[in-house]
Amino acid sequence: MTDRDPILHEHPAADDDPMMVRIGYVLYLISILTGITALAGLVIAYIYRGRSSGWLADHYTFLIRTFWIGLLYMVLASILSFLGVGLLLFPLITVWLIVRCVRGWRELERRRIPSPLLNWAW
Repeated sequence: MTDRDPILHEHPAADDDPMMVRIGYVLYLISILTGITALAGLVIAYIYRGRSSGWLADHYTFLIRTFWIGLLYMVLASILSFLGVGLLLFPLITVWLIVRCVRGWRELERRRIPSPLLNWAW
């Protein structure tokens, strides 16, 4: 066994590499066209949130919240589309997703937490 063996380290150092957060944001943006890649971004966020330092963990939380809030908005828009109103909401949800991803990525590059973290809007 060597020093690099992960079994020897019960508490590995926090991962401070923001690359997986960037991949999460990209997968969310690609999901505008494909729809399914947001699930991959969600899985990445859940896996890496516990391994990351404070400010990166907040970005993973932001990604997780973006997914679930966006899903709620999509379900509500789908239900309201039977009344004709939901069809107008889908473009707004798309803009909402783009704005959240761009704001989150901007704060990531500044090495700051996305603020406000618990906001349901932008």
